[in-house]
Amino acid sequence: MRALIYIIDALSMLITLVFLLRFWLPWFRVDFRNPLAQGILQVTSPIINPLRRMIPAIGRVDTATILVAYLVQALTLILVILLNGNAPGAKFVLLAAAFQLAILSLRLFMFAIIIRIVLSWVAPQIYNPVSAILGSMTEPLLAPFRRVIPPVGGFDISPVFAIILLGALSILLQDSLAWLL
Repeated sequence: MRALIYIIDALSMLITLVFLLRFWLPWFRVDFRNPLAQGILQVTSPIINPLRRMIPAIGRVDTATILVAYLVQALTLILVILLNGNAPGAKFVLLAAAFQLAILSLRLFMFAIIIRIVLSWVAPQIYNPVSAILGSMTEPLLAPFRRVIPPVGGFDISPVFAIILLGALSILLQDSLAWLL
């Protein structure tokens, strides 16, 4: 049973991350001519475009995309709780799904920073679609740290502090959810 729950969690997380990427890309003004961005749009559009007719965006908030990501998280929680032999509580599912989306977003940014660091070591001067998206997504997060933390010996250590802060926020959200429930 644990293996099945793991598979459901893993697939759910991958699906949710794709929708979260679609949600966050416009916020960071990612170039949608980028092949990776085009792929994300192509994969998610069959679900998002029909929903947008019923659920319009609110300002820059893509409500249809975040609603789908939320529903994926809520359904996953319900399924996992049922597989564990428990009855899902509505309050728990509603709160936990929202907190899970926030935590996954923070982890998405953490991994984006880590992947950007690794790519800067492996192929520092080579352009590729992944590095372009990662740069667009992480630069607004790293810029405040770069203003405060100077390079040490020619190395930019500001990503380390950004990762620490994002990790701490993730833990804070997890602890807050446990406290609320």
